[in-house]
Amino acid sequence: MDRITIALAKGRLGEQGLELFKNTDMEILREEDSRKLVFKNAREQITYIFVKPSDVVTYVEKGVADLGIVGKDVILEENKDVYELLDLDFGHCRFAVAGFKDQQIAKKNEVLRIASKYPRYVEQVFRDRGQKIEIIKLGGSVELAPLIGLSDVIVDIVETGSTLRDNGLVILEELDPISARLIVNKVSYRFKFEAIQRIEKLLGGI
Repeated sequence: MDRITIALAKGRLGEQGLELFKNTDMEILREEDSRKLVFKNAREQITYIFVKPSDVVTYVEKGVADLGIVGKDVILEENKDVYELLDLDFGHCRFAVAGFKDQQIAKKNEVLRIASKYPRYVEQVFRDRGQKIEIIKLGGSVELAPLIGLSDVIVDIVETGSTLRDNGLVILEELDPISARLIVNKVSYRFKFEAIQRIEKLLGGI
């Protein structure tokens, strides 16, 4: 089997991704509570690297990693040149426009101010709507923006909606569904096809 490198998002999504390889010959050797970022399986054919979620697609696009497990939200925002191989069916949530109850998203002849951690995605969604927008990029606590008048609405990923409710906001429009995806480098897919196909099969894709 060809040597394969898999990039995993740090945090819960990456840990859930690792569970897919548990009790197989691809399971990694890892000390409990280790802070290492690189691990191998017992046969040292698979290398796992842990990186920021937004960097997973970059590592895969550049060929540093052959495969990656990352949320669809990151794929949509980063828009990198990779193949999306498989929906892994966990980490379910959705993109949504949120604001105050009964608030109108369409503002004819006015600028709609949108706060988001996903400016490229927001631009893509509103590109053909004929709505003038101002995108305000934030790194976190996006729900705060409408409360203090920084934005009219927000675009963010929503799982249960409890954070929105706690801050007096509601979903005004649901957008794309989100879940964890398996992505692959295009060159790797060509030259390491058998090894990658084996992993895809293990994860339930074939």
